[in-house]
Amino acid sequence: MRSVVPMKTAKIGCIGVSLILFLVGVLLLIDPAEYGRAIGMVVGYSMIVFGAFKLVGYFSKDLFRLAFQYDLAFGILLIALGVIAVLRTENVMEFLSITIGIAVLADALFKIQISVDSKEFGIGRWWLILAMAIITGLIGLVLIFDSVDGVVLVRLLGICIMAEGIMSFITMATTVKIVKHQFSDRIDDEMEYREL
Repeated sequence: MRSVVPMKTAKIGCIGVSLILFLVGVLLLIDPAEYGRAIGMVVGYSMIVFGAFKLVGYFSKDLFRLAFQYDLAFGILLIALGVIAVLRTENVMEFLSITIGIAVLADALFKIQISVDSKEFGIGRWWLILAMAIITGLIGLVLIFDSVDGVVLVRLLGICIMAEGIMSFITMATTVKIVKHQFSDRIDDEMEYREL
């Protein structure tokens, strides 16, 4: 039987990071001047941690294989963008708005595909993933192409980060199912072969 520890680690980690992203977004909306100063470091480290959990999720082989199916490349992208965000100090807000916008838009597009796959699997709340992915993707687009700066930009970043947190939480909660007695892929393949 396959160990469920990597799946639990990835699910709990992604939900935890989703909640942190939501809270960071709320703080940026409440007081953009105060919290905007530290956003580069916070967002950079959050992207690195989120990327690491996505890689763990990708290699965990959850039951439906929906939530983490695109996370090998996306996890690596998040880690790379997080490292750049932490190391880059000049023009950090402009850089972060484009970086976060691209990352959020890419994740939203992946989540749209996951919602379609979830519908085919018979997951009843697939439409929640789809709706949140569309909303989040549109916010990411605005962040990429909008030329605002200062407090408005920080607030827009806050909204975008909140939307990403909500979208990731919904995806983890609806599509990642942990089954304690799940067999390994090799055994599953052998059973399919015998049935033929």
